[in-house]
Amino acid sequence: QGLPYKELKDMAAKHHEVKIVPLDVTDPSSIQAAATKVTEKLQGAGLNLLINNAAIVKPNSLELESPEGMSDVYNTNVIGPMLVSQAFLPLLRKASQESPQKGMSCSKAAIVNVSSEGGSIASVLAFDLRQVVSYRCSKAALNMLSRCQALGFAQDEILCIALHPGWVQTDMGNIEGQAPLRVDASVQAILNTLGRLTEKDSGTFVNWEGEVVPW
Repeated sequence: QGLPYKELKDMAAKHHEVKIVPLDVTDPSSIQAAATKVTEKLQGAGLNLLINNAAIVKPNSLELESPEGMSDVYNTNVIGPMLVSQAFLPLLRKASQESPQKGMSCSKAAIVNVSSEGGSIASVLAFDLRQVVSYRCSKAALNMLSRCQALGFAQDEILCIALHPGWVQTDMGNIEGQAPLRVDASVQAILNTLGRLTEKDSGTFVNWEGEVVPW
């Protein structure tokens, strides 16, 4: 739990509309329990926006990467978002079906997979600073999952994107020294970007400012 959980509890205590639902993305039973809990909280309504943000990184080099490390990272960063999306899909479909809005938007029904430009095959961002091979491969796979979801859920009018939040000052982002982008700056820009997305953006890979990132 630690400090992030304490901060979350403090936020929930201050803002009563914030509800904390335990969820372990590596545990299918935990995912199903969370979906059941959210369904109860929604009281018959659908879910408009699902953000798959959970991820881990193991700072191994190309020479030292192990099957176990690759598997652990892939399980959290790719299989986790896939299973969470499957579990919450009925709620997303319900929101889309009952919405009076035309087209697609994050206020109607959307899946946002938090990816990384580190998983961009075209740019391989900052490889000289951090090889993190398992992390990069997992994010490249998450990008493909996002594309598949966009195609598979298009008829449901569920918007699906992969989003690079920037190199942010988080526990993960600061592994190799302080990252350049503050959390509040990234979050505010992401909120602005999510508010502008339409069906034209579904299936794309964008950064926190809404700019297209090369696959």
